[in-house]
Amino acid sequence: MNRKVGSFTLIAFIVGLMLAVQYKAIQQPDKQDTRSEWQLKESLKTEQELQVELLKEVRRQEERLSAYETKIAGSKEQALQQTLADLREQAGLTDITGEGIVLELRPLFTEESAVVSPQLLQRLINELNTYGASAIQVANERLVVTSAVRDVNGRVSVNNTPLPSLPFEIRVISENGQRLYDRMKVSSSFDHFAIDNIEMIMSKPPEVTVKKYDHTIRTNFMKAESEEK
Repeated sequence: MNRKVGSFTLIAFIVGLMLAVQYKAIQQPDKQDTRSEWQLKESLKTEQELQVELLKEVRRQEERLSAYETKIAGSKEQALQQTLADLREQAGLTDITGEGIVLELRPLFTEESAVVSPQLLQRLINELNTYGASAIQVANERLVVTSAVRDVNGRVSVNNTPLPSLPFEIRVISENGQRLYDRMKVSSSFDHFAIDNIEMIMSKPPEVTVKKYDHTIRTNFMKAESEEK
């Protein structure tokens, strides 16, 4: 309802502005206009262009208002289904495909073993989130808000699942994949992994697919909000 009122207010403001411009154009000047005929034509042309733009803006706002009213009058069940789908995607419960990057972690020297430390992996994840990552998959594990990176009996685990031995991939999706790629190109994480005998190779394919979170989301500490009386 607030958006509807806001749209009406904006339309009323634009119409009022148009009337004010027209009123000003027909007012008699207090003193004789000394502008040349060419200058008067240019001024008239400017006023006409302004009026055309204002009329276009009125039509755009009317179309937005009409679309909003149609949406409100539509199926409430369909709106709820769409909301549920959006929430499932935001929670990481669906596969998602978009632009992004792929980071491959593998031993820097094949004759030597290499193990990713949980601290270094968590630091990389934090950096990716800072640079605009919207979905991250480490090996076969999708990261969600409840995900944890831990050292369990000498092996790094994500979502309580041990990661496979190197090499494995970290797949990242971002709303602006090119910006994420450009920022990661100058990241110090490449050097930090190299110190641990791990080579990190970055690529930017046309599309990146991140699988859904396939574990149970625990809601032990959640409860339904009681309806206000």
